[in-house]
Amino acid sequence: MCPRTGALQWTRVFSYAILVLALLLVLWNAAASSSTQLQAQRWVLAPDSVALMDSREMHFRNYSKCSGEIDHDPSCSGFRMLDANFFSDFKMLEIQKGAEELNIPIIRSNRKLVASVNGGLENPSSLVFHSAWNHDHAQDAPKRFDYPSLSGVGRPKSDEDIAFMSILELGQLIKSKQITSEELAWIFLNRLKRYGPVLESVITITEELAYEQAKRADELLAQGIYLGPLHGIPYGLKDIIAVPHYKTTWGSKSFKNQVLDIEAWVYKRLKSAGAVLLAKLVTGSLAYDDIWFGGRTRNPWNIEEYSTGSSAGPAASTSAGLVPFAIGSETAGSITYPAARCGVTALRPTFGTVGRTGVLSLSESLVYSFSLLHVFISFRSHEALNPIYSQDKLGPFSRDAAGCAVVLDVIRGKDPDDLSSRDIPFSDPFAVDITKLNVGYLEDAEMDVVEKLRSKGVNMIPFKLNYSVDSAQGILNFTMDVDMLAHFDDWQRSGKDDDYEAQDQWPLELRRARVVPAVDYVQAQRARGKLIREVRDNFKVHAFVGNATDWELVSVGNLVGMPVIVIPTGFKQIPDAPTKNTRRRTTITTGIYAPPDHDHIALALAMAYQSVTDHHKQHPPIDDLGPDDSIPNPPTRTIPPRQLRGL
Repeated sequence: MCPRTGALQWTRVFSYAILVLALLLVLWNAAASSSTQLQAQRWVLAPDSVALMDSREMHFRNYSKCSGEIDHDPSCSGFRMLDANFFSDFKMLEIQKGAEELNIPIIRSNRKLVASVNGGLENPSSLVFHSAWNHDHAQDAPKRFDYPSLSGVGRPKSDEDIAFMSILELGQLIKSKQITSEELAWIFLNRLKRYGPVLESVITITEELAYEQAKRADELLAQGIYLGPLHGIPYGLKDIIAVPHYKTTWGSKSFKNQVLDIEAWVYKRLKSAGAVLLAKLVTGSLAYDDIWFGGRTRNPWNIEEYSTGSSAGPAASTSAGLVPFAIGSETAGSITYPAARCGVTALRPTFGTVGRTGVLSLSESLVYSFSLLHVFISFRSHEALNPIYSQDKLGPFSRDAAGCAVVLDVIRGKDPDDLSSRDIPFSDPFAVDITKLNVGYLEDAEMDVVEKLRSKGVNMIPFKLNYSVDSAQGILNFTMDVDMLAHFDDWQRSGKDDDYEAQDQWPLELRRARVVPAVDYVQAQRARGKLIREVRDNFKVHAFVGNATDWELVSVGNLVGMPVIVIPTGFKQIPDAPTKNTRRRTTITTGIYAPPDHDHIALALAMAYQSVTDHHKQHPPIDDLGPDDSIPNPPTRTIPPRQLRGL
């Protein structure tokens, strides 16, 4: 480069920098001016204020001085540069506050972590382009698991006891013709109708389809055709999964009449295995927390509590014996949180295990996720990664870990329309020799699990997951919010977010996402890549036991794509119990984490623990809360408080 050319380029850079600084000063002064004007007008806004505002306050919230064709207000100019001048003045101030409190700290942290060296030679982004037009890589079909054969399984006398049998037990009843699939469907449909409204866990009962599929399962069995352990077994789907001719509401009033005539890949797999769909179960609105257009889903173990997490319906319904198993999803905690709250076994698989065609997607670049094996290959050989399109993972809720293994075996595999899905060659979890495993445990691990596994011959050792990223939570929320906004851009621009069920959730987060700079979005992906490499290098055990609901660990697990199985490990007295004889309980759970592509290890360890415990076999007290205990209708307490993060 000649000196003159270099000088010109530096002059241009300096000029651009001056322009950017000037714009920032203009935005800052305008915001301060607007804030002063608001204080002078003495507008008072309550935290959960939308429903409580009077007409003047609602006018203020929706008023925008930037709506005109020409406006010389500096703050309007700034938002107009982003094509975002549709926001009201109130929302602009809300965005500024959110950017200062959340965006900027995350931006600075990521910049310090991965952007202090120029040239891009270190810390490559986790978003990698692959130029191949054909992403179909020849892989052998994965071998199916060898399920244990149960003997001596008899039909219980009561429908209640049948409702709490495991998948393998129910399968044995059907295979031995002690019960028909139609009878089983009738039992569970009655429970869905009776308890679904109480728990607010069911959106649509697919009764006609259920009896049609159950009848078909019985006819095949009569012909000597047995499709496997899910043959004739009822189940439910989270209502972000499309089934033709039935509503797929996404839990949102904006979409509550939506019918998608798409057959989701996971539904196809279950149908081909002979399973019987009974219901579309509650998802939190647009897959965020447990609030939906029909209410808020409750915890069967303590009906005064809410379930947390957007897979609220699958967790509560499985826990209460309304379905033998259900399919939920997780982008950031939507399987782990409600499973832990409702005391039910659930698996969040390795990212890419289950195809997601026909399923609501939240996060497109968190989906450029990959297994640690892919990362290892990519960064060692400089090969490109395959592009993937969402961080969302589908996984089963079941009565036990064996049931999760059975369901996973059916729904896993390559979905031709989902580039992120893979034929992962899992080993058989029913054949794992756990005595050859080194399993770590974190400081917050349930020691009962540690001791039980040690007694089964597992080498249990203290473990700590080390990495240098300041906050995995920040990277995950930062990325997920931007990606979610890309999917719901028109929803926000048209003002439909004002009708959202909880204004302090997606609407607030997505407004903040509108002003995330592209540069800093990419820096977050570079920070994520660094996190993945550090977790890979630190993962010196076959698996580890830790808290299933630690938010930082949930974030790390989802960013890395690692599997975890949540298992109930006990119960304790509810806080502020109205009587010592109440049967309501707080569930105790733990998580067993494994490296990506090693779900079979986590499943094997969970099955080993459940083979010597019975916590997973207990029935929640929906009908009988115990002496001198009753719940006001509606409940007077809100337990727990709403989760202000995307789940």
